Amino acid sequence: MSTCSTASRDHAEPVPGTAATARTWLLLEQPGPWGVKALTSSNLDPALGRALEAAAKGTGVRIALIRRPGRHADCHMPATRRVYAAHTMPGRSWLHSATTTDPRRLLDLDFAALGAGDHRRFDTVLGGRPHEGEPLALVCTNGKRDRCCALLGRPLAAELATSGVEGVWEVTHLGGHRFAPTVLVLPYGYAYGRAEAHTVKEVLHGVREGRIVVEGCRGSSAWERPGQAAELAVRTAVGEYAAQALRVVRTEGAAPRWEVTVAHADGRHWRVVVAQGASLPPRPESCGVSVLGAPARMDVVEVRELTMAALAG
Repeated sequence: MSTCSTASRDHAEPVPGTAATARTWLLLEQPGPWGVKALTSSNLDPALGRALEAAAKGTGVRIALIRRPGRHADCHMPATRRVYAAHTMPGRSWLHSATTTDPRRLLDLDFAALGAGDHRRFDTVLGGRPHEGEPLALVCTNGKRDRCCALLGRPLAAELATSGVEGVWEVTHLGGHRFAPTVLVLPYGYAYGRAEAHTVKEVLHGVREGRIVVEGCRGSSAWERPGQAAELAVRTAVGEYAAQALRVVRTEGAAPRWEVTVAHADGRHWRVVVAQGASLPPRPESCGVSVLGAPARMDVVEVRELTMAALAG
């Protein structure tokens, strides 16, 4: 039987501009099974899950559950759980880690401040500090959301872990099941689709050097979808791969057409025209959905460097 990821790959659906959006990611270790909505359908107290969802709403913070690759016995719950927070805005990105024996402490966080890039409350409440280990590679493996994530994501996470790659976690949901295996890399927040172990290793090597691998990249979670596509198009056009070099500073228009302004840290600017198209032929966007649809795609129409006169105007 065909899967959503097979159909997406067979029809060469483009991946740029398809990443989940979040200025800040908050990750809580939660072993055991995950349901469709993992915060309220896992071994985590569902009342706590609902409270966390409410606290994060509208703040720019996206909460996900993580677990180590491998088998997940329901009875195995670590005494202390790992917690990560990562802010993905270029020039201000950071990744902090902490441990907690009581996940309810997360409700004491200032979610609005986290979304704005302020980690002080995270550090105070949870004893957080800057993450000193390897970058994080979060592989979506939640088969309850879509079977492709389990069928393709779990083997990838296991291969990376057994080959000695540090910082690998399974994660509950990254969106875009049809691009499985999907991976989010922190601290910079770039997502990848149709990932293979050797490409993930290359991506992580790049992150350690402060650069981005564009091949297979879905975009930065810091930006909305038109901005994701525009930023990647500028990187490709000018050969700029430094992780912190580019920012989306303005997005004008609405679907199906936007004009996105991308700025370089050195002062250069580009105007990028992005058009929303449809990925044909119609097909289910997820294995869990029977209705046929045409997934939206972000097509870059034009990349034009702006002159000083145009910027002044």
